[in-house]
Amino acid sequence: MIRKHIKTGFWALLLMLPMFSACHKVEVFEDDPYGNFDALWTILDERYCFFEYKEIDWEQVGLKYRKKLTSQMTSEELFDVCGDMLMELKDGHVNLVSAHDTSRYWDWLYGSPENYQERLIDEYYLNFDYRYTCGIKYKILPQNVGYMYYGSFSSTIGEGNLDQILAYLSSSTGLVIDVRSNGGGSLSNVETLVSRFINRETLVGYISHKTGPGHQDFSEPYPIKYSPSNRIRYQKPIVILANRGTYSAANNFVSVMKALPNVVVMGDITGGGSGLPFSSELPNGWSIRFSASPIYDVEGRHTEFGVEPTEGFKIDMNLDEADEGHDTILDRAITYITTGGA
Repeated sequence: MIRKHIKTGFWALLLMLPMFSACHKVEVFEDDPYGNFDALWTILDERYCFFEYKEIDWEQVGLKYRKKLTSQMTSEELFDVCGDMLMELKDGHVNLVSAHDTSRYWDWLYGSPENYQERLIDEYYLNFDYRYTCGIKYKILPQNVGYMYYGSFSSTIGEGNLDQILAYLSSSTGLVIDVRSNGGGSLSNVETLVSRFINRETLVGYISHKTGPGHQDFSEPYPIKYSPSNRIRYQKPIVILANRGTYSAANNFVSVMKALPNVVVMGDITGGGSGLPFSSELPNGWSIRFSASPIYDVEGRHTEFGVEPTEGFKIDMNLDEADEGHDTILDRAITYITTGGA
């Protein structure tokens, strides 16, 4: 079960941190611009998990931004330099948090079509009349297609809630699970939801952990497996709707569901974000959150930069038709289910 794997790996990572320091000289950083910058650079250097995959020369990045420091610079100026350096990682899971600001990387989302309009769905497909529980909107559409919108994996899914949802949707011909613009949340909610769509223990991916400070110091990937729920399960055709705003845990959900035999993923490539986050602290009290453990799909591939739709199902919303009350991505999903996959 992923909870077991994730928890084991997380605590293993915590236990490895002292081991890292036992293998090399422990550096003590001063609480000044240079010390805080060097602490930040070193934390990432020893523990960030995507340097090799993204082909980032972290040493050169550090030299580039360290030249911008002065001993008299303000806290805000230091934060800006550090935040700019972190942007080089191209990772939405990397955040420097101070009392006055939080750095963030959004370029994975900018420039992409939104491909989702909540009001459009609520008004023209749900008619402002739907059931809602544990963060999930759901209804059987007039075409006898079940529809679920889950906006955040931070909303805890109760087993009893899922029983009610799936019992209600059981008469539908097929199910659309819409996770467009779902920014992620808890991986335990991914497991809870996926367990309702599988019938046997299922390999859903792999995870590795840092074993030392080197950029290539990782454990061998070990499998993450989910067990089927012993409660109500849904076995009919499923279409997953995704867009670039589908990120982190939602990205993982799409990756897992895409590998199931009765599932098609439609829409746009997801936003990515496949690293399991970890946090540390600088001498001045700022915290740094970053990707520390890579999670791979069932083929052992990175999904850090996103999960592609199923081949042949890359679809963008037609904005002219959206003005007329049509979500062309959802329309394609409904047609796919009602025509038996044609």
